[in-house]
Amino acid sequence: MTNPDIVIIGSGIGGATIASGLAGSGASIVILERGEHLPATPHARSTRSIFVDGHYRPKEMWREAGGPAFNPGNYYYVGGNSKFFGAVLIRYRKEDFSELEHFGGISPAWPFSYDEFEPWYSEAERLFRVRGCLGEDPTEPFHSLPYPFKPVPDEPSIARARAELKGLGLHPASLPLGVDIEAWLKEGKTGWDAFPNTGQGKVDAQTGPLAAALADGNIRLETGAHVDWLEASPDGKSIAAIHYTQNGSQKTLSPKLVILSAGAINSAVILLRSPSANTGKKGGKGLANSSDQVGRNFMNHNSSAMLAIDPRRRNDAVYQKTLMLNDYYLSDGKGGKPLGNVQLLGKIDGNILKANVKLAPKFALDFMAGHAVDWYLMCEDLPDPESRIMVDGKEIVMQWRRSNMQSLEGLTKVMRENFRACGYPIVLSRPFDKRTPSHQCGTVRMGNDPAAAPLDTFCRAYDHRNLFVVDAGFLPTSAAVNPALSIAAQALRVADHIRKTELST
Repeated sequence: MTNPDIVIIGSGIGGATIASGLAGSGASIVILERGEHLPATPHARSTRSIFVDGHYRPKEMWREAGGPAFNPGNYYYVGGNSKFFGAVLIRYRKEDFSELEHFGGISPAWPFSYDEFEPWYSEAERLFRVRGCLGEDPTEPFHSLPYPFKPVPDEPSIARARAELKGLGLHPASLPLGVDIEAWLKEGKTGWDAFPNTGQGKVDAQTGPLAAALADGNIRLETGAHVDWLEASPDGKSIAAIHYTQNGSQKTLSPKLVILSAGAINSAVILLRSPSANTGKKGGKGLANSSDQVGRNFMNHNSSAMLAIDPRRRNDAVYQKTLMLNDYYLSDGKGGKPLGNVQLLGKIDGNILKANVKLAPKFALDFMAGHAVDWYLMCEDLPDPESRIMVDGKEIVMQWRRSNMQSLEGLTKVMRENFRACGYPIVLSRPFDKRTPSHQCGTVRMGNDPAAAPLDTFCRAYDHRNLFVVDAGFLPTSAAVNPALSIAAQALRVADHIRKTELST
């Protein structure tokens, strides 16, 4: 293969979006994706296949530091984890860009303001065809443009839940979603949250930005291409080569620019597995790591599922996931510190519950699911250098030190009270465990100080002038909302910067 101008490693939200931002630039671009295209099969709409049998789970195992091996919820397909995401495309709140005090400590400020970032949020919302509504959520930051489309409509049982929360004086608001609801339901009467997108129903990394990028004949996608390591130049100041395996063959590319977008965990792993610059030795600090921060500051939202159950009323919702509540996002409702975000889960059924409560009889789980409104409580995880991703030979090791759990406890307590006040006599909650890194972020963070962050504010590695890392790894904070839109917005910002500084001559 002829060496292209740019190689992008990964086709998830970061990689696909930066590719779309570079389309039309004239640069030759190759996207290396370790996975293949997600096939359309009956498994895609089967809750038993997805949640009980684990049909789409990866074949690899990771390990907890000092603990057992586990099978992670990390997916390898064209489009990355976004093929299974809940399609929530929400902005960080303006306050998230400033230093913010939480029960568990301080969430640091971003190296630039919300106002500077805002135009890229608007551009990302256009690219992902976001459906939403302004004016419902008092925490919603300034939008220079309205949402491109009206929100996905509430189903009757969810409209009732919205009215019940409003009756308590709260401010339920429409979730901003990248979902074409008519197209989604045409392929099957299910929710989309955690379901694979094998058609056009969800605007994920593949159906949105990647499709736009591949319309440029200078951009090519290579699947089944597992990047093993990066090679630094003799002076250590740039990346000289990408070494990868495809169809059992060892291959090498030497582009002018390398954009690493393999996901927060795997991008850190690729850098840590690469021979340290100037030494040629594996087992050192790896690349882009003079700060010793690669793999550190791993964050993954503290979250719980909450079922509000009324045995007297069925919930006949098919997709359900159209509502959020941010009344406790900036404070606990009593003038105290922030708690977090509340949003609906996709509608659960007995199979989904069975995957988590294996000993319970199926008929009881079916009844419970049929009479529940299912919620997702999400709180900020704070950056900690000792919360980290490491490599031990071929093993990926996760040392996640959870923080700020008092916020999750507080949010659980207040929402249990609210749902009971709304007339749900049974309210059950269960935290998500460490093995679901669906909102992984922070492992190769950006910042103004090269001694404290591997990347500058345009995601360029301080140590290697031709290396950019553009995925959730760059996030300096996790906030308490889904990260996809923030990743996409930064990818567009970085693409614009590359066009102006690298491709303009």
